[in-house]
Amino acid sequence: MPPDAPTPAADPANKKTRARDVEGWPTLRRFLPYLWPKDNPALRTRIVIAMALVLAAKAVTLALPFAYKGAVDAMSGTGTMREGATVALALVAAYALGRFTSVAFDNLRNMAFERVGQIATLHLAEDVFHRLHRLSLRFHLARRTGEVTKIIERGTKSIDQMLYFLLFNIAPTIIELIAVGVIFYLNFGIELVAATAVTVIAYVWVTRAITEWRTKLRREMNDLDGKALHRAVDSLLNYETVKYFGAEKREEARYSQAARAYAEAAIKSENSVGLLNMAQGAITNALVAGAMAYTVWGWSTGALTVGDLVLVNTYLIQLFRPLDVLGWVYRTIRQGLIDMAEMFRLIDTDIEVRDKLGAPALVIRKPTVVFDNVTFGYDPGRTILNGLSFEVPAGTTTAIVGPSGAGKSTIGRLLFRFYDPQAGRVLVGGEDIAGVTQESLRAAIGIVPQDSVLFNESLAYNIAYGAEGANQARIEAAARDAALTPLIERLPDRYDTMVGERGLKLSGGEKQRVAIARTLVKNPPILLLDEATSALDTRTEQEILATLHRIAEGRTTIAIAHRLSTIADADNILVLDHGRLAESGDHATLIARGGLYAEMWARQASERREDDDLAAEAEAAE
Repeated sequence: MPPDAPTPAADPANKKTRARDVEGWPTLRRFLPYLWPKDNPALRTRIVIAMALVLAAKAVTLALPFAYKGAVDAMSGTGTMREGATVALALVAAYALGRFTSVAFDNLRNMAFERVGQIATLHLAEDVFHRLHRLSLRFHLARRTGEVTKIIERGTKSIDQMLYFLLFNIAPTIIELIAVGVIFYLNFGIELVAATAVTVIAYVWVTRAITEWRTKLRREMNDLDGKALHRAVDSLLNYETVKYFGAEKREEARYSQAARAYAEAAIKSENSVGLLNMAQGAITNALVAGAMAYTVWGWSTGALTVGDLVLVNTYLIQLFRPLDVLGWVYRTIRQGLIDMAEMFRLIDTDIEVRDKLGAPALVIRKPTVVFDNVTFGYDPGRTILNGLSFEVPAGTTTAIVGPSGAGKSTIGRLLFRFYDPQAGRVLVGGEDIAGVTQESLRAAIGIVPQDSVLFNESLAYNIAYGAEGANQARIEAAARDAALTPLIERLPDRYDTMVGERGLKLSGGEKQRVAIARTLVKNPPILLLDEATSALDTRTEQEILATLHRIAEGRTTIAIAHRLSTIADADNILVLDHGRLAESGDHATLIARGGLYAEMWARQASERREDDDLAAEAEAAE
């Protein structure tokens, strides 16, 4: 579901007011289309049936006390015992049948509505997931994964319960209150109606006041719960780093601090339940005692019967049974609104990079890449690229090198349009990528990143991820071209081998080969190699480089590199410095020029010689 409006800037003065607004009627209003879908008449029919069953169950429930009263009056009447027993038995049978009918209507109602609630929850969760995948890289780099997943989990779980209480607890209770008021007025006069009304108002006011206080405690619990989960997830995702630095106790302390804060908030929240229950019990029992005393007085004057005492008591018990859980119901609804509002805030998060309305798909005739006077910075006060211009001709290999922080990786992010430049244009195949669909742009570019993150699925799944619907023959061909076949033949489960979370069951070189195979399945005309071998040892690096050179043939290739030896044979080398193009040319030309590239080459050559000397000494010592 599209957002109502872009998320406004934070305003501390109005934060609480906005929170109440977002978590109230506007949240329900935004959810109604999911509950009453225009394109699904079958679900709307189920809602109508469920509400009809609610009314039928409530009608039966309201009639039951009269059968109970009749049975009691028959048993205490002045007629013969046989006549009284016959009438009482008939009324008892009617009372039992009515109770069963009410239970049957309630369960039929739940069966009719269950699909509605589940489908509404499913569609909302799908919309949130859809939105998350369309938010900018900036959002995902700043997010806390544990907290985001917790927001989705709480939001989806609260919807079904919240809907149940709204439709099948609050609404029927209001109907019952009105009906009981009418019955009391007709049978006992305005006094009992007034006493019941005052009690219910007091009950609702006290419940709401205490529950609002509890809601603040609950919100604090949610924040602390999300913080604890985030710390746990973050620590487990960085398991190896924790081990490297022997920081287990440090991580346990951080988690324990967050978990302890959550436990204290939970204790306060749960203790407040006792206060709420005692306040509710005092109010309801005061009314029951007063109402029954009033009926006893009426019986003593001959105005009322014993059955009237039973009638009043039964109605009050029926009335206060749903009211007894009003605090829980109200809290559940308020919490559901809070959780749903959090989900809607995710949906309302502004999409930084959008396709233009009616943007066409990118059609590449010549796979060229051009940066035309591009200026870009992640933050307003920090510019990464300063008027950068260069061209990558079709079918050539262009390397991009430079010191750390020069803007090399930023070029890849702009090329995939994870961000839009503040000035200038990026052109692919002669088309400004800001004017074409992101889906078609990314379909035309393949990437082998420095850190190839894999799904916790099989090798076949990760290879086939490059192109939806890739068959086994295509997967095997890509694996063969990426030199993965020797590894796969050694594995007992071959292509069904699970690679572990983030591919941790594979070595760095093996993960890179899977990434290469995935790109081969995609078969893009443009290839981006983003420091694809920088994390590998020298032998594995040479093997991967040979594979990369083979797959780069016939493609336009951009190789972002730190080690200059890996790109010395590129057709053109671009040397960046502080976001500007410092030099360009082939390897021999740049070495002869004696500039920044020659300086970097000399430094790395010296480092390689020192490494070789150390390796030779170590080998001699053995």
